[in-house]
Amino acid sequence: MALIDLLDRLLTGGVVLTGDLTLSIADVDLVRISLRALIVSIRTEQRSLEASAAARRPGQAAGTAP
Repeated sequence: MALIDLLDRLLTGGVVLTGDLTLSIADVDLVRISLRALIVSIRTEQRSLEASAAARRPGQAAGTAP
């Protein structure tokens, strides 16, 4: 599998990255940072938003103008 195929599969489903960063001097923690990121394809997120918007408008078929 090529790297581009792997990235496409990951971005289609979405990836959550988490991590902690601690800066310390002489075993004394000075700064602690918690990182959380959601990485998803814009096209996938756009489809999800369109589907949720259509679900909030009862009586209209998906893909039709209001």
